[in-house]
Amino acid sequence: MPAGQHDASASAIGYLYQVNWCLIELLQRAPDRPDQAISIETHDDVAWEQAGSPVELLQAKHHIGAATSLGDKDVDLWKTLMVWMNTAQPTDPQGPALILVTTAVAAAGTAAHVLRRDSRNTQAAVIKLNDAARTSKNKITENARTRFLSFTEAEQQILLNRVTVADGALGVDDLDDKLRKLLWAALPNANQDLYLSMVWKWWAGVALDMLRGRRRMVGAGEAQAMLSHLRDQFSEDNLPTTVELADVDENHVVALHADSVFVHQMRWVACNEVNLRKAIVDYYRAVTQATKWITEDLIGLHELEKFEDNLRDEWDRAFADMIEDLGLDADEDAKIAAGKALLRTLRDSTSVNVRPLYNDAFFARGRRHVLAENQVIGWHPDFQARLEELLSVSAPAGAPEGP
Repeated sequence: MPAGQHDASASAIGYLYQVNWCLIELLQRAPDRPDQAISIETHDDVAWEQAGSPVELLQAKHHIGAATSLGDKDVDLWKTLMVWMNTAQPTDPQGPALILVTTAVAAAGTAAHVLRRDSRNTQAAVIKLNDAARTSKNKITENARTRFLSFTEAEQQILLNRVTVADGALGVDDLDDKLRKLLWAALPNANQDLYLSMVWKWWAGVALDMLRGRRRMVGAGEAQAMLSHLRDQFSEDNLPTTVELADVDENHVVALHADSVFVHQMRWVACNEVNLRKAIVDYYRAVTQATKWITEDLIGLHELEKFEDNLRDEWDRAFADMIEDLGLDADEDAKIAAGKALLRTLRDSTSVNVRPLYNDAFFARGRRHVLAENQVIGWHPDFQARLEELLSVSAPAGAPEGP
C-alpha cells in the first residue's frame, strides 16, 4: 500500500460518515425539534441551531475496523476538546451543548465513560482529564492539554458540564439499515431500495450545498416535506424521476446523437442550436428514464406504448390542422414556419402525461423525439418524403435506443 493511502481513505470515510450521519441525526431528533435546523461545517462538524444561534455542537469521529477504545489520553478526545475550547465559548455555562459522537467505546473508568448520558460524573471527569493532561507525552495532543490546564478548575467544570460523549455510535456501513428503520412507516410497498437511494441522493445534494456555502442549514419541516414528496412519486398515479438533468453529460450526449433521424427532422424546420441541444438531452433522458422504470418494475411496456399512442394521436390532430391551414400552394418558407410552430406547440404541450400526477415535462418531450426517431411523426409538412430521401442515402435506421 502506498504511503499515506490508508490515512487518505480513512479521512474520506470520515467525511462521508459525518455527512451521512448528519441525516440520521436529523431524522432521529427532528420530531422533538420542529423549530430547529441542522447544519454541516457551519458552527461545528454538525450543529443544531434555533433562530440562527447554535444550541448543540456535535463532533463526529469514525474508526475503521474493530471497535476502538476511547481513553483519557486519546487523540480524538483531545482534538475534540481543542476545537471546543477554541470556538465554543468554553467558559460560558449557557453555551451550546457539546456532543462527541464516536464509533469508539469509552473504556470503563475513563473521563469519556463518566461523560456519557447514563453515567455522568463531571467532577470525576475533571480529575481524570487533568491527570491525563499532566502525564501524557503525546505531541499531537500537547497544545490541547496545555490549553485545558490553563483553565481554572471551575472553568473546566463549566466546560465539561456541557460535554456529552455518545460512544459506540453506528459505523458508516450501518447507516443504510438505520435509515431504512427510521423511515419504515413511510417506505413504499415496492421499490424500497430505490426510494432510499433517492433519499440519500437528495441528502448528498443538500450536504454539498451546505459545504459549498450555498445554503446554511436544513430545517426539520423541509426534510419532512421532501421525504413526503419523494414518497408520493411511488404512488399508482405518479413516477419518480431518477435521471436528473444534472446527471447528463450534455456534450457527450449531443455528440452521440448529432446525426440521429429526429435531429434531422428538427433541422428541417430550422430549429435553433440551443433548443436542438436541449431536445437531444430530453431524448436521452426519456429513453434512459423509461429503461430504468421498466427495470425497476415501476411501469410496464403496455403502459408506455399507450402513452406513446396518445402522443401520436395528439400529433395526428395538430399535424392535420397544420396541413389544412397551409393549403396546397405553400412555399418552402411557409412550410418551415408551420413545422417550427408545430414543434413548439407540442414541445410545450402538457395535455398528455404518462401518469396523471407525473408532470416532469422532459419525458413527454423526449418521447415525442423517440417517435420522430422511429419515423412515426414529424414536423415538416413533407417529412415523410424527406425521410425516404434521407434513409435512401444513409444506413437503414436501427431500433430505438431503449423502451
